[in-house]
Amino acid sequence: MDINVHSVHFSADRKLVDFINGKVSKLEVFFDNIIAGEVYLRLDNSANAENKVAEIKLSIPGKELFAKKQCKSFEEAADLACEALRRQVRKQKSKRK
Repeated sequence: MDINVHSVHFSADRKLVDFINGKVSKLEVFFDNIIAGEVYLRLDNSANAENKVAEIKLSIPGKELFAKKQCKSFEEAADLACEALRRQVRKQKSKRK
């Protein structure tokens, strides 16, 4: 699976990119036909503390899966988005059988 991490209007450090790559690549355990993953990290312009947004788009044969989460940290947002995608991937896999 090819994973691209894009940080919008800031530069993400290597630890954050490696963490996200690890989380997204673990989704292959549940469904091995994942073609590519696109991750967008951005800061929301709100005044509250939960201004970190992680958007993940997975390409599988015949469909694209998407999850967007907003939290206090990018790690937490990416973790929640991967969990939502894990449920979507398992549902798609059960539909194919």
